[in-house]
Amino acid sequence: MSTNLSAMRVEIITPDGTVFSDDNVDMVVARALDGEFGIMRNHAPLVAALKIWPVRIKKGDEEISIAVFGGFLEVRDNEVHIISGQAETPESIDVERAQQARERALARLESDDAEIDRVRAELALQRALMRLRVAGGSQVK
Repeated sequence: MSTNLSAMRVEIITPDGTVFSDDNVDMVVARALDGEFGIMRNHAPLVAALKIWPVRIKKGDEEISIAVFGGFLEVRDNEVHIISGQAETPESIDVERAQQARERALARLESDDAEIDRVRAELALQRALMRLRVAGGSQVK
């Protein structure tokens, strides 16, 4: 465990394994279904359902964004555990593929075809935009 008395342990876990783990985190910012919130050391116990949104992890002057595709966040005893069906680090995101997914989703949403599943297309657009934001905000057109 960290000797930094202001730090927390943070883990982001998916069915494929641990995406992020660090014992020296100062703050976590996530978005629950009812809004964005921050977690710092000695936060009260909490369980929250997460939206498709980047989780921001702050360590000193560094900030890391990780694409988290929903799931749950639990805070207890200065530990933050995020369990998600899928999470991606900036390095693991295929920007070209995300841009193509964005274009496909936008085309579906702009289509007059009654057979288009608009909810599915909107979720695909949210996932693509989040990937582009996490990979580097300048990638979003």
